Amino acid sequence: MVNETRFEDFIPEIDYLVFRKCPPDWRVRPHFIDDYEMTYIIAGNARYTINGKAHELGPGDLIYLTRGDKKNAITYPESLMHCFSVNFKSKYSSLKIPPPVFPQVSHIGRRQDIIDMFRELALSWTLRQDGYIMKTRGLLLLILHRLSEILLYNVNATTGDYRINKVTRHITMHYAERLTVKNLASIVHLDTGYLGHLFRQETGMTIHQYITQVRVRNAENMLQSGGVKVYEAAEQCGFSDVYHFYRLFKCLRGFPPSRCIPKETLDDDDE
Repeated sequence: MVNETRFEDFIPEIDYLVFRKCPPDWRVRPHFIDDYEMTYIIAGNARYTINGKAHELGPGDLIYLTRGDKKNAITYPESLMHCFSVNFKSKYSSLKIPPPVFPQVSHIGRRQDIIDMFRELALSWTLRQDGYIMKTRGLLLLILHRLSEILLYNVNATTGDYRINKVTRHITMHYAERLTVKNLASIVHLDTGYLGHLFRQETGMTIHQYITQVRVRNAENMLQSGGVKVYEAAEQCGFSDVYHFYRLFKCLRGFPPSRCIPKETLDDDDE
């Protein structure tokens, strides 16, 4: 499990932001990174040399550099790079609160949800209307959060396919109810087999795995808030068998559900 406590309080301060359509002679001369720099390629190709190592990059590649990294780059006239690029730092650098740390180069694919957030971020930064500082900080945090899901936690809950988004939203709102693949498929007018294939392709898990994950997370929240017993949380989150719930919870979270209950409210039935 990634320790996220250090960057939960991170607030970004953007220094530079651009949506770049590179001309044929575009190049970046060797230089060192001052704070944090993130580039997301959505079209074309480029060669980045990072700390002396060359990388041939293309659509769906993410470059994430931190202070002290050295880079230079070129694009190719026959395949000009289009990318979003943002330089940022911690607003409270004196407190040493860092953002999430990702690999220098990752292939996350060409994800429409991330592209849409970058587009909104670039537009807000360019227009600079009232409140744009708050908005751009929020959008960058959303992007960093989404990348954390993909690169650190292997969670793929938000996808680029509107049908899968509609299904995941329905599950989130109705997790306590009886949910079947057939009913979910009818919501988006798809065959059950195709929905299952598409859902796994987009999220990396089956529909049943996703439902279980949502239910367990909500049960955990209920137990942590106090006032409910383990069997009550199981029932309220759509589990008809408390023992099955207990096994799934321990498998997914690595500890029994009783550990979530505040000690002052714990009784023998919850052990």
